[in-house]
Amino acid sequence: MLASALSGRPPNPLLAKTLGPIIGEIEGVAKSDIQGDRKGEGMDATNIGHLAQQGYGLLIALGIKVLEAIALWIVGRWLIGFSIRLIDRAMTHQKIDPTLVRYFNNTVAAVLNIVLVVAILGFFGIETTSFAALVAAAGVAIGMAWSGLLSNFAAGVFLIILQPFRVGDFVVAGGVMGTVVEVGLFVTSINTLDNIRNIVGNSKIFGDVIQNFSTNAFRRVDLTAQLSHGVDPHQAIALLKAGLAKIPSVSADPAPSVEILNFNLAGPVLAVRPFCSNKDYWQVYFDTNTLIKDSFTTAGFSVPEQHYMVRTAAAGATTAAHSA
Repeated sequence: MLASALSGRPPNPLLAKTLGPIIGEIEGVAKSDIQGDRKGEGMDATNIGHLAQQGYGLLIALGIKVLEAIALWIVGRWLIGFSIRLIDRAMTHQKIDPTLVRYFNNTVAAVLNIVLVVAILGFFGIETTSFAALVAAAGVAIGMAWSGLLSNFAAGVFLIILQPFRVGDFVVAGGVMGTVVEVGLFVTSINTLDNIRNIVGNSKIFGDVIQNFSTNAFRRVDLTAQLSHGVDPHQAIALLKAGLAKIPSVSADPAPSVEILNFNLAGPVLAVRPFCSNKDYWQVYFDTNTLIKDSFTTAGFSVPEQHYMVRTAAAGATTAAHSA
């Protein structure tokens, strides 16, 4: 009995009969509480072990996912590089401009890398729809902010593809006359005749008239020679044709042309038109002017002068006219 054990004295029969059931209930409740506490401690330990096993499993699965993503990245990068090499070989074999080849390769590489990143994010279970929408919105914003640059870029691509001129050609492009030094994706560099570098936007060049003087094998030099009224134009034409044939850079086929162009108050005007290659244009231009001066001076042609005739009416006739 609980009371006897606590007091150390023998139990009283009457007290034991009265309190026995109550003490028994207390002892049963105490035993059940002790057993419940022991059972709860066992369940906590079991739950901790179960959670630890789940954590280990998740870590292992995550590690496998990371390794698979790394393998996917390596394989994807190799495939992208392989595709770029194939494209480069194909375009080089077709003799496409190297600038366009580099541009196309960089564009394809950027697109494929974005696709690879999106695929890896999808592999991890990340929603890629919002990511794609974000990329599209960023593209629209960049396009609006860089509209001028993008127009130059698009024009540069078409200049490279269509090739209305090449490096080294003498052109008039975007209102600038000179030799093309570089054709870029955004701007074109042109050296003028006085050796000044001009940087012209490709959109301005592509939207304007382009004159390429280097496309054809030869070019005509247009000059004029003024004669006086007393000079025989046929004699002057014969002198100039003979002199033009002696200028080294003047082409024999087609032959130089010297003809009467028009007339003015000073006399006949001759059109002097030799042909030459583009690189010799200015030398032929200056040599022909020198030929005109020396030939006419040696032949003793008079200097062209404008002649006016003034007629005065008689005094009487003038008075009569006024009086009438």
